[in-house]
Amino acid sequence: MLSPRLQLKVAQKQILTPGLVQMVTVLHLNRLELKEMINQELVDNPVLEESLEADDEISPEELQPLLEAERSSDLADKDLLEAADIRIEPDSAELINATNFTDSGTETGSAAEPADAANVSTTADAVDVTEASSTDPFDEIDFGTFFEDYLDPGYKSPASESVDKPSFETFLSQPQTLPDYLRSQLSIGLLDNETRDAAESIIGNLDDDGYLTATLDEMAGQGGHRIEVMEPALKAVQSLDPAGIAARDLRECLLLQIESGNGKGGVAWQIVSDHMRLLETRQFKELAKVLGRPQEHIDIAVARIRHLDPRPGTRFSGSTARTVEPDVHFIRDGDDFIIQMNDDDLPQLRLNAQYRKMLERDNGTTKDVRDYVRDRYSSALMLIKNIEQRKQTILKVCESIRRRQLEFLLHGIDYLRPMMIKDVAEEVGVHPSTVSRAVASKYADTPHGVYELRYFFSEAVQGPQGGDTPLLLLKRKVRKMIDDEDPKRPLTDDQITAKLQAEGIQVTRRTVAKYREDLKIPSTHQRRVRD
Repeated sequence: MLSPRLQLKVAQKQILTPGLVQMVTVLHLNRLELKEMINQELVDNPVLEESLEADDEISPEELQPLLEAERSSDLADKDLLEAADIRIEPDSAELINATNFTDSGTETGSAAEPADAANVSTTADAVDVTEASSTDPFDEIDFGTFFEDYLDPGYKSPASESVDKPSFETFLSQPQTLPDYLRSQLSIGLLDNETRDAAESIIGNLDDDGYLTATLDEMAGQGGHRIEVMEPALKAVQSLDPAGIAARDLRECLLLQIESGNGKGGVAWQIVSDHMRLLETRQFKELAKVLGRPQEHIDIAVARIRHLDPRPGTRFSGSTARTVEPDVHFIRDGDDFIIQMNDDDLPQLRLNAQYRKMLERDNGTTKDVRDYVRDRYSSALMLIKNIEQRKQTILKVCESIRRRQLEFLLHGIDYLRPMMIKDVAEEVGVHPSTVSRAVASKYADTPHGVYELRYFFSEAVQGPQGGDTPLLLLKRKVRKMIDDEDPKRPLTDDQITAKLQAEGIQVTRRTVAKYREDLKIPSTHQRRVRD
């Protein structure tokens, strides 16, 4: 019988603390992302500030007492202040504090003698008189206001004083999309309103490659257009730049491009229109027989077809260039390499000493203020520690890469060795996921170019001699064999497999076919050039 009851149970589970979550997040960031995060923390955390001089940087020895103090639950504010070791000069204004007051305004410190108070007041008055007498009256004149009031050339209207300037966003560059480019051309075309609306619907149904993704009947039904105007609207869109846009298949796309170059009815037009199969199988001699043309004409037409763009819309929808800055530099030093982190323009953080006095209980600050400042100090220390931890982890991983890939750094990509993440993790003494985060989206500057750190990790091909061959080099071997083959007698997957096995690399035909497909290389039948 079910009934409510209380039950006590002991269990263990992993809990990610905020510090551990931040450490994992910081480790995964690349250099540009880390810089953005630091700048945001400088805005959000008032006790953090950028150190402009190397002498102002906080050393680990200064951080450690604060980190240890934060782990203690019963640490007083005064102990935290002493651990921070932020000194004040004896002659500074902050040291002149003879009397302390509580929140209610009552005096809690030792009361000063009346005579001493009178002396202090007399001394202050004397200082004020001296400062007043030493002030130059000429400095008190506001020349800016004088010239503005008495040398005004004329009347200023309110409109002239507050001019509405264009927004800064107006000057920002924005890539032009394919629909915007087509609509800008359509707006100056001589079309009636009904045809123009149908053309707008056609432009809205184009994919990133520029092909039409819906039929004319579907667009007419969805947009409420008459079917009679859809065909003229399609012709209007297909006449726009780039040539080949709004095609329904590859054949129509190529024909539109040939027609835009006044090639309608020519040899290239006839090949694409009626003999695409022979073109795909590269039977050029057969094309010459079928069309009754010399072989030279066929070669010229095929060369023209090869220069056509099968995806005319990609130049508008393609991804923009990605900004890459190396996180690590491998600098050659004789026969070895020095690893240097690229942190030149990363903000160097330090603690702001002005907030130290807010942690003093005798300073009149409330408990909420002290708790807030203490929390900000703890957050700042945690961030500085995690950034340093990230740097040390990346350096250790790169040091392991340097030892394992020294031949690559010296001689080039052909000497790349197989390397697994778990092997580097065991050498460094961390979990494989930590190594994976340390190399994610990070780049290294080497004598042979800038490479992503993940590029150095590759599986080994099994075999007597293939155990030392990474998968990347095996794919390069397959590509080189196909590039050097006879076009009239291309290599089959079985022949490529036999050549690799002759070199001691034990692979199967199915594996070679998979590598060939990964490299986007056509099959033997499609690569063959027939006589």
